[in-house]
Amino acid sequence: MTIPSSSGQSSSTWAHACAACKHQRRKCKSDCPLARYFPADQPDRFVNAYRHFGVSNILRIIRGVRPEDRDAAMNSIMMESNIRARDPVGGCYGIICKLELQLRDLYDELYDVKRELALYHAQEQSMLNPNADDAALDKEGY
Repeated sequence: MTIPSSSGQSSSTWAHACAACKHQRRKCKSDCPLARYFPADQPDRFVNAYRHFGVSNILRIIRGVRPEDRDAAMNSIMMESNIRARDPVGGCYGIICKLELQLRDLYDELYDVKRELALYHAQEQSMLNPNADDAALDKEGY
């Protein structure tokens, strides 16, 4: 972010330090790797990530991925740290377990609905073709 001077030209001075630099009480340089992901007006995003990962680990993760994958890596870091802040015990694993339980319940419900639908379909067929049962009995010799 640049501040326009009175002459209309912009200087390369940053108006606000990013949340990471502000938290660490250091000057935010124009090439700060965290400024893009932790704007000054959203300090909670940084605090959660800082508590869960630490600055050095966040920087190591960012440097360890390809430049085109850095946004996805940072989204993952922020999502995991925000979830951990909301649920310190279960975190992401707790959410995964809850979703698996919901999925199991939905599969059970789908099975019950399909079974009931098959029952209604069989009843409909017997009502449309009432002699089919008699013909089947005649074939078997009963």
